[in-house]
Amino acid sequence: MTDAPYELYYWPTIQGRGEFVRLALEEAGAPYVDVARGPGGMAAMMKIIKGEGTHGVPPFAPPFLVDGALVIAQTANVLLHLAPRHGLVPDDTAARLAANQLMLTIADLVNEVHDTHHPVATGLYYEDQKPEAARRSQGFTTERLPKFFGYFEAILERAKGRHRHLIGTSLSYVDLAMFQVLSGLDYAFPRAMKHLAPSLPRLLALQTGVAARPRLAAYLASERRLPFNENGIFRHYPELDLPTKH
Repeated sequence: MTDAPYELYYWPTIQGRGEFVRLALEEAGAPYVDVARGPGGMAAMMKIIKGEGTHGVPPFAPPFLVDGALVIAQTANVLLHLAPRHGLVPDDTAARLAANQLMLTIADLVNEVHDTHHPVATGLYYEDQKPEAARRSQGFTTERLPKFFGYFEAILERAKGRHRHLIGTSLSYVDLAMFQVLSGLDYAFPRAMKHLAPSLPRLLALQTGVAARPRLAAYLASERRLPFNENGIFRHYPELDLPTKH
């Protein structure tokens, strides 16, 4: 680890998976540069992806983080690196493994969100796969989303009301990631989320608590926080926002 700012590499016009890393860096108050948003940043990002000028295994795709000589790719892997350095995960090994387990489950959920609007191929436009997207979204909102949220709600319930965190007794990077998922789904599937809300009291309390943290509140109100849009993972297509059923 060096004294230089972290270098975060991600697509410059969307939140995407890079936002999970940004939230951790913002909450930690860690200096970082969002490289691809600056002059020559995209060229620098593609150079690293091609393996030029770096040692070790090049990243397959962004997001990735440069920390001194280290180039760290995959969202959960980047957070696994950052969290212990900035007090965003408990100290013991069991808790850190549990946090990574939860983060990987969140990553699974995020992949399923993406597939609601691109169920056939990422190389096709949404307009080229609208019937398949409608079918995929119905299954997601009525079956998969309640199952994922039921799991995370149960994790919070195990705390017996002692705290509002998914791991340990203070905020962790997993809480930040869950905040991002809930916020993204509020944008993408507002009707489905409104229908599910009564069954998610603990998750919604977590979301509210994260948004109120001073550093996060300042970030969320700033221009650094890009708005959700129809080029990212969380996209709002009204025709896909189907009511859930129980």
